[in-house]
Amino acid sequence: MTSNISKIMILKSVYRNDTVNPVLRSDTIPPSSARIFAYVAALLLLASSHAFAQETLEKRVKEYTLDNGLRIIVLQRAGSPSFAAYIRFLVGGIDEEAGQSGTAHILEHMLFKGSENIGTLDFKKEEPLMKKAEEIGRNIDTEVRKGDKGDSEKIKRLKDELGKTLEEQRKYIIKDEISSIYQRGGGSGFNAFTSQDTTTYLVKLPSNKFELWAWIESDRLRSPVLREYYSERDVVLEERRRSVDNSPSGTLYEQYGAAAFQAHPYGNPIIGWSSDISLLPKDKVRKFLQTYYSPGNMVICIVGDIEPDYAYNTIRRYFGDIPRQEIPDRVGTKEPMQKGERRIMVEFDANPEAMIGFHKPPVPHKDDYVFDVINYILTSGRTGRLYRSLVLEKGIAVSVDAWTGPGDRGGNLFNFHAVPRSPHTVAEVEKAIYDELEKLKTEPVSLRELEKITNNVEADYIRKLKSNSGLAHYISSYAILLGDWRYMTTYSDRIKEITAEDIMAVATKYFTKNNRTVAILVRPEGKTPEKKASK
Repeated sequence: MTSNISKIMILKSVYRNDTVNPVLRSDTIPPSSARIFAYVAALLLLASSHAFAQETLEKRVKEYTLDNGLRIIVLQRAGSPSFAAYIRFLVGGIDEEAGQSGTAHILEHMLFKGSENIGTLDFKKEEPLMKKAEEIGRNIDTEVRKGDKGDSEKIKRLKDELGKTLEEQRKYIIKDEISSIYQRGGGSGFNAFTSQDTTTYLVKLPSNKFELWAWIESDRLRSPVLREYYSERDVVLEERRRSVDNSPSGTLYEQYGAAAFQAHPYGNPIIGWSSDISLLPKDKVRKFLQTYYSPGNMVICIVGDIEPDYAYNTIRRYFGDIPRQEIPDRVGTKEPMQKGERRIMVEFDANPEAMIGFHKPPVPHKDDYVFDVINYILTSGRTGRLYRSLVLEKGIAVSVDAWTGPGDRGGNLFNFHAVPRSPHTVAEVEKAIYDELEKLKTEPVSLRELEKITNNVEADYIRKLKSNSGLAHYISSYAILLGDWRYMTTYSDRIKEITAEDIMAVATKYFTKNNRTVAILVRPEGKTPEKKASK
């Protein structure tokens, strides 16, 4: 280990790739021309920076594949002696079986519980108690599924027994040990997240802790222990109550998604339906893990002060013997073409909101790039058309946003979310949004506006390169979803190809009433907003 660290320190000085930006002088130029010169020079510098960054990434990113199918992507960067690590699995909410929504999300929770080696004082003593808890939990679920015919006294007795067993098991559990190890090692940002398409685990660490990272991550993949499963299931239920059931926006979004997708599993919430979570079998979660957490279904991306071959050899040593699993056929369901507007009203004692969505193709379809341009036109900060019109000029909305989602592995939606400003109504805001969409169909976007969007895309790309975590995030995401991380280096070139005619054609094709889903949050009848007490 010591010799490897020394090698890294030597290579830092060899591979350092600092650049010097040219100094632009305008003190000898007339003031009226100086501003023009500075503007043009800034654009040229931005373009050259992008070209340099693209070329540098292409040359410096190293890719490897282990015999078990694990893909490794490494980008060495000089700077602070640290690295960001992203592990992505191509599995998410859309891979769950019917009646088992929330499986991917609860499994993400369980991977923080440790392994046979981490998170326990004595696994041999803990294991029989864990198996006993699993059997009791299974018996409780069996009785609960009987509904009104279930034996309530038996359920109560079993729950008491489960509580005592878990209490005994906790004598051997080291709570949050993975997080504690990383913190003691100087780590930060240790986290995970589940989406409809993928599940991701990430952390930032000092460079001399790379082998520690490899051991921990391979160990919890090789010998995961779903300890405290039934109590963690209750934690997820509480998370759902907080983020969905007791949240107006969370409730609205869930109902909106269910209305927009009638066939495709994107209509199911990532966190899962309450009835599924409450009875989600532990053995089904374990099977999900054994099926999809396979080396051939994952990408590891390392960005930072780590020499690529050292990273590869270390990962090969720790992950190389994990067997590859055969991934079952993916979901083939496609959302059928919508035949008319879908409109739902969601009652919640809160201020009104609206969500509007139009079905569209996912990346890398050309129209997806056009929608990105449309998004820039409509919602690029305070200069975006929607904010400028609805918030600043008309004053009818508190906020208005747009985004693409809920995923990219199937046809998705171009979404709007708007909150009206009292006393204005959702209907006023909705009409104002449609008016702006109609302009996209009939009024060509100016060349100046397209150039502004291109500049914004270029600037966003440069910003993505600033941090190790940002780069690891995007590289790993494109690699797992599209099979090639280079999408991020060609993205701006594709955006430059979009014309005003493309925007008009896409707007005309997709922004139609028949392709529209609308969800509106309204107060229950008889409920009125609480008035603030006068001073």
